[in-house]
Amino acid sequence: MTCTASTNHALRGALGTLVVAACLGAATVAPAATITIVNADGAGEGFNDPTPATPVGGNTGTTVGQQRLIAFQFAADVWGALLPSAVEIKITASFDPLTCSSTSGVLGSAGARQVFSDFAGAPQEDTWYSVALANKLAGVDLAPGPSNSTADDIQARFNVSLDDDTCLGTASWYYGLDGNHGGDIDLVVVLLHEFGHGLGFQSFANSSTGALFNGEKDAYSQFLFDNTVGLHWPDMTNGQRAASAINPLNVAFSGPQAVADAGLLLANASELVVTAPAAIAGAYYVGDASFGPSVEDSPVSGLVVQMQDGTAPTLDGCETLVNGAALAGNIALVDRGTCAFAVKVQAAQDAGAIGVIVVNNVAGPAASLGGSSATITIPSVMVSQADGNLIKAQLAAGVQVSLQVSATRRAGSDAFGRPLVYTPNPLQSGSSVSHFDTGARPNLLMEPAINGDLAHDGVDLTLALFRDLGWFFGASPVPGASSRWALRQNTPNPFNPSTEISFTLAEAGRAELQVFNLRGQNVRKLVAGSLEAGDHRVTWDGRDDSGARVPSGVYFYKLTAGDFEGLQRMVLLK
Repeated sequence: MTCTASTNHALRGALGTLVVAACLGAATVAPAATITIVNADGAGEGFNDPTPATPVGGNTGTTVGQQRLIAFQFAADVWGALLPSAVEIKITASFDPLTCSSTSGVLGSAGARQVFSDFAGAPQEDTWYSVALANKLAGVDLAPGPSNSTADDIQARFNVSLDDDTCLGTASWYYGLDGNHGGDIDLVVVLLHEFGHGLGFQSFANSSTGALFNGEKDAYSQFLFDNTVGLHWPDMTNGQRAASAINPLNVAFSGPQAVADAGLLLANASELVVTAPAAIAGAYYVGDASFGPSVEDSPVSGLVVQMQDGTAPTLDGCETLVNGAALAGNIALVDRGTCAFAVKVQAAQDAGAIGVIVVNNVAGPAASLGGSSATITIPSVMVSQADGNLIKAQLAAGVQVSLQVSATRRAGSDAFGRPLVYTPNPLQSGSSVSHFDTGARPNLLMEPAINGDLAHDGVDLTLALFRDLGWFFGASPVPGASSRWALRQNTPNPFNPSTEISFTLAEAGRAELQVFNLRGQNVRKLVAGSLEAGDHRVTWDGRDDSGARVPSGVYFYKLTAGDFEGLQRMVLLK
């Protein structure tokens, strides 16, 4: 069976999207991926723009076109260093004028050009895999053809208009490779996000109707678990899947590697704990603010007092307060709406409040508090409309609360530690389902909006999710290699300060054992030379090649020897 379709995953403001197509094929496995950018621009435009440019942030290009291509290849090389594949991954790329105004616009789009199922080497039957992953698993190119055609694996288009002052105001693309984007938009981070979709971070089910693509599950959505109905997506009806796609904070990715790494990468979640009156006592979900101190840095406890101003609606805190004195030393409660969040919080702070709770003005879960302010020094959070109404109904009884960090739940995960996916109501085409939820802290690469604090070359939890999808399935050993090749789990794990890595070589020869971090950066080369066949043990003392101790976190170690390549994950906890 062969069928194709083109992508139209617009990145509005900074989102990402996906693509769809289908096929069958053949088999094998591989090493680090080669990802090639295929220039689809015409003469004098996009990657071929001859406008002189000053090298910036490690990007040595001397024309705008050169800098664009260098940034694209840099992002491709980050993914290539992390993912194993013997089959070249081709990304057809271009810069084109896309929709944009002074306040909003489409940054770009990218996605897989085809999907495949039931090919030789597929880990599961009746399951769709994006073409790059399918090729990796098959060990051959399942859709060979010339470059700059539908035979390429990922299609990427980005907005050339962003370099004009008419598009998103004064913001422009930042082509540097160092993350110092200032007020501009970091192209490399957006590329890492978009390439992530094309490499498999996407559901091929129809989120509007709930229908599976051609009646089969896909590698991503098979891990989507809805806590409301207690089912994974493949086990649901179309109606249940459609309802799940708009079930905020109740749909999680259940892949074991993503769950394990979420427990290590995500910070503990903020929460509102009501201690009195008993009728509403308990912990409540909150959305964090993008401004002011975090709840973790500035936990507070106190009496809740409703903010009131003199102009209808009187509970939104947008005009001069009439009960400012009552807020002093207490935690202010204010309704969402009319003015910016930072304006409300600033007014409460000026009145002497020690914290702020914003009540959502629409049904559904609490959202994050967007905006910025350099003068706010008190913590603020949002609660849902339903939870806010519970609190309001008990104010006369004296509501005592604490804004604090949960001892158990991670920000952006469910009660079982599974990372949440983005399922807002109403559905957001191109964003819903195929992203992590915005409540994650720290911010994740594959959230539906690109955040300015993302690590320039980091892929955070996405790599763990890719392991669940099958990117490392079969990478050890390569077909045809002796079963006496082996790379074992390190012991102890987690560890501090040292751990032992053991492996078996089926034959003598050159071997390399390397430790690298979540960004794919080399940390320590433990072995690089000839070894005899047989069992070997190597101790890593938690130091890098310079001898400095590395911080706590998730690390990977990779063994390459002969036809064998193995990869394992380990955790250093101090």
